[in-house]
Amino acid sequence: MTKEGIIFDLDGTLWDSSESVANSWNDAIATYDNINYKMTVQAMKGFMGKTIDEIAALFFADFSLDERKQIIDRCIMFEQDYIEKNGGILFPGVEETLELLSSQNRLFIVSNCQEGYIEAFLKYHKLNKYFDDYENPGRTGKTKGENIKLVMERNNIDRAVYVGDTEGDLISARFAGIPFIHARYGFGKIREIVPYADSVFQIPARVKEIANKM
Repeated sequence: MTKEGIIFDLDGTLWDSSESVANSWNDAIATYDNINYKMTVQAMKGFMGKTIDEIAALFFADFSLDERKQIIDRCIMFEQDYIEKNGGILFPGVEETLELLSSQNRLFIVSNCQEGYIEAFLKYHKLNKYFDDYENPGRTGKTKGENIKLVMERNNIDRAVYVGDTEGDLISARFAGIPFIHARYGFGKIREIVPYADSVFQIPARVKEIANKM
């Protein structure tokens, strides 16, 4: 797959930021007198891959839409600052694998996150040099599938593969009309049989197998 596209999900695929995000949200929640529960790391892992609006509806279900928006906006503000200062946990082999893949392919990120989140990931872990472009619904207002197509179109990518860890990632890849690799080491489960990687190190081999069939 020479100089073609590999598009990555972020949470559960390249890193685990659940502890950092949970800590930052709890800092934000602590500024409210009328919220008496906390975000756990396990709960945050379950939310990873969902849009901010979906998370707000689930976690702050007892509040009105206006209240949810105010709370979630504060959580995002705290999260952004925390991630920029503390980063997250890269899965083993991420940088080595990105270096290998970027020598033969163009790499991208499409994640269901707010604007600034991918930028914080790239900046903290100094991985900007491996990626040509990235997108998220916080910037475009589009679904993940639509953002995958958008990234492909504006970068003139005819063939690509999407690597992600959730059922939603699989659905998004199919919407965009490209093959999918399940990052089975991540947070999500997929009910059907699809190509998978049990570690980041296995991704190049799976990409090669898919390329040979295209």
